[in-house]
Amino acid sequence: MQDNAQATDLTTQIGIHLPFLRRYARALTGSQNSGDKYAIATLEAILEDALVLDSEMAVKTALFKAFHAIWQTTGAPVSSEETGLRAEAQRHLSKLTTNTREALLLHTVEEFTFSEVAKIMQIDTVEAEHLIKVARQEMEDFIAGSVLIIEDEAIIAMDLETLVADMGHRVTGVARTRASAHDLAKSDHPDLILADIQLADNSSGIDAVNDILSELGDRPVIFITAFPERLLTGDRPEPAFLISKPYTEDQVRSAVSQAMFFSSTETLKA
Repeated sequence: MQDNAQATDLTTQIGIHLPFLRRYARALTGSQNSGDKYAIATLEAILEDALVLDSEMAVKTALFKAFHAIWQTTGAPVSSEETGLRAEAQRHLSKLTTNTREALLLHTVEEFTFSEVAKIMQIDTVEAEHLIKVARQEMEDFIAGSVLIIEDEAIIAMDLETLVADMGHRVTGVARTRASAHDLAKSDHPDLILADIQLADNSSGIDAVNDILSELGDRPVIFITAFPERLLTGDRPEPAFLISKPYTEDQVRSAVSQAMFFSSTETLKA
């Protein structure tokens, strides 16, 4: 009976952390479909052999470690079959220092400590810190572009505008509603969109983004929300890049660099 209870508790804990593993996987691959394949492969490996999940670690850390082992086993492949923006992204990926992007995402977006990143990637802490530092520099140096910010809270909008500008990107404007976002995007086509989910007039940031992408074509998008788990259900298309509120400067810098660098995104349907 106790073994069954422990198994049930472990399943529950994995279920809690799974949406965030899927978020990491999508950010890593730039695609919901590709990211979910890796997440599913991780779960299948755990079901086949429970020892895949390191019992000496916290469940979340162990889950990401199991994922990373599979990711590394496949060689973190750079595909030559993609076209358009995704092909450009894959060319960029091939030039990055090995393991740097993984370390950066684990630390900044998923908020693992340097020590936890080291355990997940099975390296030492000093190397984990070094990889994160290199990743920041390489990704920020690689691409600069224009960014449209869709955010109705003035203080947050100003903060995002400052962060983006400090990274060397040009802010095309700040929109507070769906309509103004569309107008700004038409007048100055952005390379990247940074969007809140809920806007001032109760319009949807998701709808605003879909309006823009349907007219201007594919471009990277980062969504910001206080309730990321509501968008990480697997029930519908999900964003490749998602920041939780309250966010940190590192999370924004990492997501912007990653999205601009990868030049691909998934759209959402409201």
